[in-house]
Amino acid sequence: MRRSICYCEPNLALAGEIATWKFSYTTATSLPKGTRLKFDLLSRGREIDWEIPSATSKDKKNMIWAEIPDGKVLAAKEIEKPDGLTPAFEFTLPSEIKAGDTISIFMGSGDKNKEESKKKGNRGQTSIQRRRPFYLFIDPKGKGDYRDPEIFTIDVRGNVLKNIRIVAPSLVAKNKRFDVIIRFEDIFGNLTNNAPEGTLVEVSYEHLRENLNWKLFVPETGFINVPNLYFNEPGIYKIQLKNLKTGDLYYSAPIKCFPEADKSIYWGLLHGESEKIDSAENIEACLRHFRDERNCQFFATSPFESIEETPNELWKTISAQVAEFNEDYRFTSFLGMQWFNEAPDEGLRQLLYSKDNKPILRKKDMKTNTLKKIYKSHTPKDLISIPSFSMGKGLETTFIDFDPEFERVVEIYNAWGCSECTAKEGNLRPIAADGKNGISETEKGSIRKALNSNLRFGFVAGGLDDRGVFNEFFESDQIQYSPGLTAIIAIEQTREALFQALINRSCYATTGERMVLGFFIAGAGMGSELNTKAKPGLSFNRHISGFVAGTAEIKEITFIRNGKPFHTIHPKQAHYEFAVDDTEPLSKILMPAPGGEKPPFVYYYMRVLQEDGHIAWASPIWIDQTDSAPAPTNGKKAKKAPAGKA
Repeated sequence: MRRSICYCEPNLALAGEIATWKFSYTTATSLPKGTRLKFDLLSRGREIDWEIPSATSKDKKNMIWAEIPDGKVLAAKEIEKPDGLTPAFEFTLPSEIKAGDTISIFMGSGDKNKEESKKKGNRGQTSIQRRRPFYLFIDPKGKGDYRDPEIFTIDVRGNVLKNIRIVAPSLVAKNKRFDVIIRFEDIFGNLTNNAPEGTLVEVSYEHLRENLNWKLFVPETGFINVPNLYFNEPGIYKIQLKNLKTGDLYYSAPIKCFPEADKSIYWGLLHGESEKIDSAENIEACLRHFRDERNCQFFATSPFESIEETPNELWKTISAQVAEFNEDYRFTSFLGMQWFNEAPDEGLRQLLYSKDNKPILRKKDMKTNTLKKIYKSHTPKDLISIPSFSMGKGLETTFIDFDPEFERVVEIYNAWGCSECTAKEGNLRPIAADGKNGISETEKGSIRKALNSNLRFGFVAGGLDDRGVFNEFFESDQIQYSPGLTAIIAIEQTREALFQALINRSCYATTGERMVLGFFIAGAGMGSELNTKAKPGLSFNRHISGFVAGTAEIKEITFIRNGKPFHTIHPKQAHYEFAVDDTEPLSKILMPAPGGEKPPFVYYYMRVLQEDGHIAWASPIWIDQTDSAPAPTNGKKAKKAPAGKA
């Protein structure tokens, strides 16, 4: 039995390449006059997707048309698809096409001048993909009754080498060996080996011993693992790569080397989507993307709990893939969901499980239609509830029914804005819209306001989201920022250790850059709760120390005490160690705990701003006055002390 033939010219595309693409279909059976052909690019219309051509371009740019064997040109007709995102294109045969004849569909420009044709052509997608499909549906009866499609495929590969990215650990110990992954990327972030012949890359870093020197070729895979690097002395380092052909320099994110290190920093996302891959459509590809392309060390799923968005079968698939991808010391995957209740005070939450194969918690189910019921049927070891986008008006979390056992961390930032405080109070990336079509901030969900009420939680960051309550933001005037990242400080890269670190509030948030932070009071790290009974000296002095290693020059480091900035440093350099003494009498700065059942307290957290606009927030540290002795009254205000050890 003869089969129809589908082939493309060219059959290989570079990511983002502009060209005129030809799809040739040689039919195995005769197609009568009036046969309808429907061509579908399978594009969602995003900037990263294959560009949608025009059927009626006046300037003959980025057009789509068809040609039949007698040379006649067929115009395309745009038709809507059931998903409504982008159109398909339909052609009607004016005469019979015999078996063995070829119909060709073109996307691009018919200009015979190659340079002009390239300028006016059709742009391919910006992400690499093996055997990228295009569908051709055929209806010989001409009634629109389309059956299974014929399939064209094009391999999309990385474009010309533009960037070299170094993936390295953030914290290491002196003389302890570690590996570095080097990714050779095009302008769109795809792996590529498309570099000029003879390209060599030199690897180096500060304090490099003379007998250690590497020169690397660009590998066919587009990435390479460089093993057994180590630092001889404590300090802050950056791995440097130099393209010997162009002279371009590339640097890793900062690496902090300690004399000894019992913990490390692990980077990832607890809430967010990929711009390239829809997690609902292909959770496996999404997990692979965050693990291999984004080099996240952990990732949590975050579909909304509604049956319309996440039916039971999809949840089963998500659960199975999360369990499959979780691998100690390589990639930690968490099962999670988003839960939103319009009832007052509950707001939007990311519910995060510590174990596999857990049920999705439906708001329509009487057993899980309130947060109180959810908390009652779980234990804090099983579930963390993360308030998200708490200052978004209409979506706010008021923290009135705050549960300290389950709500251990809060999302201070995601790509739609920051919930730290109001814009008037100094919010650097407020929730706002450029016009009337969007939502604004509300003070009800202010994280500072909640901290002032003695609610205690650490900080995490979310990424970009276009699902559920965020669905209409892209089409509105809502201001969009960079996707955030969460840093978890843990003893090892396992699900159990990372989950426990979140319970301990041992984490911090950034607007997407991998800044390395250390923030300590009296030697205790982020998320700690101290008291004057165990440490009486805190009544006299709170010694704040730490370090910041930025990915760009640090513009300012601000220490927030009881909801207000009390000390600011302007380093004007990329790496900085600090020591600040707050010697103001504790009795003068204590805040009363609401209800009077708990002791008065003071809290501190740190915010870092880089010159490039990126921000990081270190989780708070609390101090309770639990002794009965009065604090001294002759202390001085905060002053900067000589830089001490981090």
